[in-house]
Amino acid sequence: MRPIPTVPVLAALLGPLALCALLLPTRGHFANTNVALLLVAVVVAVAISGRQLAGALAAVTAALWFDFFFTRPYQTVDISKSADLVTAGLLLAVGLTVSQLAARARHYRMVAITGADHLSRVRGAAVLARSANSALTVVDHVRAQLTDLLQLSECSFEYGSLLGHPPRLEADGSISVGGQPWDTDRLGLPPEAVELRIFGTGKYLGRFMLTGTPGTVPSHQARLVATTLADQAGAALDSLQRPVKAA
Repeated sequence: MRPIPTVPVLAALLGPLALCALLLPTRGHFANTNVALLLVAVVVAVAISGRQLAGALAAVTAALWFDFFFTRPYQTVDISKSADLVTAGLLLAVGLTVSQLAARARHYRMVAITGADHLSRVRGAAVLARSANSALTVVDHVRAQLTDLLQLSECSFEYGSLLGHPPRLEADGSISVGGQPWDTDRLGLPPEAVELRIFGTGKYLGRFMLTGTPGTVPSHQARLVATTLADQAGAALDSLQRPVKAA
């Protein structure tokens, strides 16, 4: 399962409260609309650094603490002035909207960065496959790339015939266990080692055995890149060493 984002959640709960406590001495001398704008800034900071859920939680807690400390009657959740009611409602609405936009922008930025990293890995393996004079060099490079890419605790390579029926990472990035699909996006890699087969000119050459790290969930994109890296290793092995065919 995915790890619970503890730090962003704590920031969402405590950040608005800390700002309200800091501004409390200025109550009555500092416009409530300015307080609300500062609280929106806290919501944005939480959403950018954490997940969308944390940003939404920050928006809700910001509205509650604004109501509790800065609207009359104080230290209650009641609001007596219509202007304060509008401000609190806008704070919640704007906070939720901005947190969603900030989290989405962070997601797109991470996708762009991750995509560039994945492309670099594939290019590096392709260049090495064309230039290396040893099949072992290519296999070791791809094994290291797979370990980092999929956050594996262990990765090994086996030449030759298939043994057993371990879970398998398929070409489409899915994983099957005993012929049944495995919910990798929720559960991560299966607890036992997963095979990633490699082929050359239509024949089986060997497989990487992938042992996941508990608590990590390799993305579907990362799993697709892993199969592409395996294809590069297969092409190199086919042209450089040509291992014995599987029985």
